[in-house]
Amino acid sequence: LREKGISFIAGVDEVGRGPLVGPVVAACVVLPKDFNLDGLTDSKKLSEKKRDFYFDEIKRQALGIGVGIIDEKKIDEVNIYAATKLAMKAAIDDCLSNCKIEHILIDAMPLELDIPTTSIIKGDLKSITISAASVIAKVTRDRMLDELDEKFPMYDFKNNKGYPTKKHLEAIEEFGILKEHRRSYGPVKKYLENHQN
Repeated sequence: LREKGISFIAGVDEVGRGPLVGPVVAACVVLPKDFNLDGLTDSKKLSEKKRDFYFDEIKRQALGIGVGIIDEKKIDEVNIYAATKLAMKAAIDDCLSNCKIEHILIDAMPLELDIPTTSIIKGDLKSITISAASVIAKVTRDRMLDELDEKFPMYDFKNNKGYPTKKHLEAIEEFGILKEHRRSYGPVKKYLENHQN
C-alpha cells in the first residue's frame, strides 16, 4: 500500500469475543510511515507490563487512534459477531474524527465500508498497524475489567478478564451473575435457566 503512495493506513482489531463478562472492544490505529517499535506483536503474546509500555508509546506516536466499545446488552441483543463489527465501525469513526484514513487493514473480519479494506487472517501477527490496534483494544478492555474486579473481587476478573475459567464459573455458581454478564453465553444462560425462580 505504501508503494502505491497510500500514507494513511489504519489497522483495526478487537478483543473480548470469548469472555462471559463485559464489552467487546475494538481499536483503530493509524501509524506514521517511519513508526518502529521493537517487539510489538499480537497483544495476546505480550506480558501486561509490555502491553502497558506499548500502549503509551502507540498513544504518543500514532497519527490517529479510535476506540469502539459495545456493551454486554448489545452483544446479547445482536450476537457477538454483529457486535464485533459494530465495535470496529465505531472505532473507525472515532479515529476518522481525528485522522484521515485511506485504507483499512482488518484482522480476519470483513467489513462493508466506504473506505477500501483488506482483511488479513492472523493480521495481528502480520501487520504492525493491526498489532498496535490489538494492544490499544486489549489494554482498554483489561483496565475496564480491573475496575470491575475491584468492585467484585470474588469473580477474579483481574486474572481471568471475564473468560470462563474454573474460578470464574465457580463464582457464578456461588454468587450468581452480575449485570455485566452476557446472558446469551452458555454458562450464564445455563445459570439463569437453573435459577429462574
